Amino acid sequence: MTKFPVWIDCDPGVDDSCALVLASRLECLDIRGISAVAGNVPLEKTFRNARAVAKLAGIAAPVYPGAKRPLRTEPHTAEYFHGENGLGGCEIPDSDTPEETAPAWDALYAEAVRQKGELTLLALGPMTNVAVALAAHPDLPKYLKRMILILGGSEHGNITPAAEFNAYADPDAAAMTLKCGAEIVMLGLDVLMQAYAYPADLARVFGADNACARFLREAHQFSLKASARYGRDSLALCDSCAVMYAAFPEMFEGVCCGVAVETRGKYTLGKTVVDAVTDHKLGFENALFVTKIDREAYLRRLEALMAK
Repeated sequence: MTKFPVWIDCDPGVDDSCALVLASRLECLDIRGISAVAGNVPLEKTFRNARAVAKLAGIAAPVYPGAKRPLRTEPHTAEYFHGENGLGGCEIPDSDTPEETAPAWDALYAEAVRQKGELTLLALGPMTNVAVALAAHPDLPKYLKRMILILGGSEHGNITPAAEFNAYADPDAAAMTLKCGAEIVMLGLDVLMQAYAYPADLARVFGADNACARFLREAHQFSLKASARYGRDSLALCDSCAVMYAAFPEMFEGVCCGVAVETRGKYTLGKTVVDAVTDHKLGFENALFVTKIDREAYLRRLEALMAK
């Protein structure tokens, strides 16, 4: 199988942890670097978690620290959904590898240049690191093959009635990312909420007897209970969708359209405006907006890969 280089920007987070483990098991992905950003929990925890999960999953790629706060807005975190430590209260060993000190945005740019335009960027958390990289290195887009973003949605939010968490956590960074000119695949709540798992699904997907599966089986119980507080009997396995799209795009459907982000609204801050199904268009197309996933195939793939 032909491998291609990827960079994973993340804010672990239970779902980011699942995505990292999944990426480690896909032979087609050559993980060149990982960067942590403040999001689900503050940076000191996301950086620690990214290093620890990478070590647990056997990922040899370096992990870099990124932005501590959004570009302009106040920080928002999601301990209510991911636990105080970001891992659903689960404890896994710290990585014993030396900590990288280079900023995430410079390390990302250097790797993109090194890969001569073949690097795929998976952005699983708020887009702050990506936006800072774009500001510091305006030619970054020409060195990226594409960006696959966990971002936004066309109809509703999950942190406010209007906004998805990553877009709300740093709307200015999301807007910069969407305007950068790189090829963008956007996985928003429209498709992420289709990637749901019932308790029996979670038991099966993470049922293997290995360290990563045991960790994820336990960590997801916290998020499953949090989801139940909102009246749901299932849990969306969101961030792994980006990894799965990178490896198996045929599992998804989407439409090219225009996407913009509201950066100032009182009630609509972080709202992603998607013109995929509208009478009046935005006047540009800047993203492949993913609308559908083959849920059964997704869960089957996850189960098989988590058992490796």
